[in-house]
Amino acid sequence: MQEFKARNMKKSAPGAKGGLNSEIQARIGHQLRAMYDDVVRQGVPDRFADLIKKLDEAPQARAADEAEGRE
Repeated sequence: MQEFKARNMKKSAPGAKGGLNSEIQARIGHQLRAMYDDVVRQGVPDRFADLIKKLDEAPQARAADEAEGRE
């Protein structure tokens, strides 16, 4: 395993930090935003919105039933 790491590690200048430079980070960020903006624009399908609404209403209905003595 050590041999694999040693062979595949890039040599860097002494004291240099690893990682990506700011230009590469900015380019990756731009591409990720472009990809996920499309997903966000699609919105939540109606069936998911209905399911979320039912899940949100369930605890309220349970609390009302318990308050009235029904379980």
